[in-house]
Amino acid sequence: MIMQKLHKSTWIYFAIVFVLILLPFFKDDRWFLFLMIQIFVFAIFAMSYDLLLGYTGIVSFGHAMFFGIGAYSVAVTMNRMESTFPSFLLGVLVAVFASGIVAFLAGILTLKLKSHYYAMLTLALAGMFLYIAERWRSVTGGNDGFTFRIPELPGALQDHRNLVIYLFTLFMMVILFFGMKRLTESPLGRVLVGIRENDQRVESLGFRIMPYKVLISIISGVVAALAGVLYAISLRFVNTQVFDIEVTLDALLMTIIGGVGTLIGPIIGSAIINLSHHFLSDLANVHWIFQRWVILFGVIFILAMIFFPNGIVGTIKQKVEQRRMKRRILEVEKQEELDEGKKHA
Repeated sequence: MIMQKLHKSTWIYFAIVFVLILLPFFKDDRWFLFLMIQIFVFAIFAMSYDLLLGYTGIVSFGHAMFFGIGAYSVAVTMNRMESTFPSFLLGVLVAVFASGIVAFLAGILTLKLKSHYYAMLTLALAGMFLYIAERWRSVTGGNDGFTFRIPELPGALQDHRNLVIYLFTLFMMVILFFGMKRLTESPLGRVLVGIRENDQRVESLGFRIMPYKVLISIISGVVAALAGVLYAISLRFVNTQVFDIEVTLDALLMTIIGGVGTLIGPIIGSAIINLSHHFLSDLANVHWIFQRWVILFGVIFILAMIFFPNGIVGTIKQKVEQRRMKRRILEVEKQEELDEGKKHA
C-alpha cells in the first residue's frame, strides 16, 4: 500500500539519488568529488532561500548571514576544541541555535511590515556580521580565515574521507529536500503560498500571518546554517567570504534559473551555476577570449531567462499543465459530442 501511494516523481527522485550514490565509484577524482559536494551544499542553501522567496514571497538580501553563522560556528568550535565527533555535534547545535535566534529577531523586527524592510534588515545584518568577522581576528582570523581539522574516521574510511563527505552531504541534501517538500505540501505550506499570493485575504480568513512568516524565516535560516556547516567541513577552511552578498546572489540565481517555488529547481540551478563556474573558468587556458568567462556566464543566464521565463522546472511544469488542460478540453468536447449523438439517436 505504501509503495502504491508514492508519487511518480518520488520514484524519479529515488532513481537520481541511486545514480548519485554510485557515481563516485565510477569517477572518484578528487576535483570531481569536491565539485559535486559544492553542488549539494549550495543546493541546500538555495532550497532554504526558495522557502522564503518561492513559497512565502519574502525577499532576503542577506541570506548569506545564516550560511556564514553555520560555517563559523562549526569551524570555531572545531578549532578551539579537539577534533572529535562530540565537538562537531556541538558546533552544529551552536549553528542551529544561533541562526534560529538571529532569524527570529530579524523576523520579529520587520516581517510585520512590507517585505522590502526585511530584505534591507537582512542585508544590514549580513554586513554587520561581515564587519565583526573581519575585525574579530583572534577568533575568526579576519579576511585570511583559518583552517581546522575534522574528526578522524574509523579504520579504512579515513583513506576515503572525501568519498564519505560526498555521501554525507548527499544524504543531508536528500533528507532536507524531502523534509522541506513535506513541509510545503502540508497545510502550513498552503498557508505560506496563500501569504505569497494575497496576505490580506489570508488574514481575512482568520490566520495571523506574522507567526507563519517568523516560523518560515527560522526554518529557512536554520537550513541555510546547515549548508554553511557542510561547506566548512568540506573545505576544512573558513574566511569572511561566507558573509559576502555574492553568496546570497548565487542562491538567488540558482533559485531563479531552476524555478522559484519548486525546491527541485534550486538543486538544478546549483548544478548549472557550479558547473558553469568550473568549466567556463577552465576555458581561460584554451583561448584568451575565455578569460572573460563571467560574460559567457551572463549570456547563459540571459538565454535561460528567455527560453525558461519561469525557471527550468517552472517552465516545464507550466507546459505539462497546458498539455493536460488541452487533453481535458478535448475529452470534454468528445464526451459532449457523444451525448449529443445519443440524444439525436
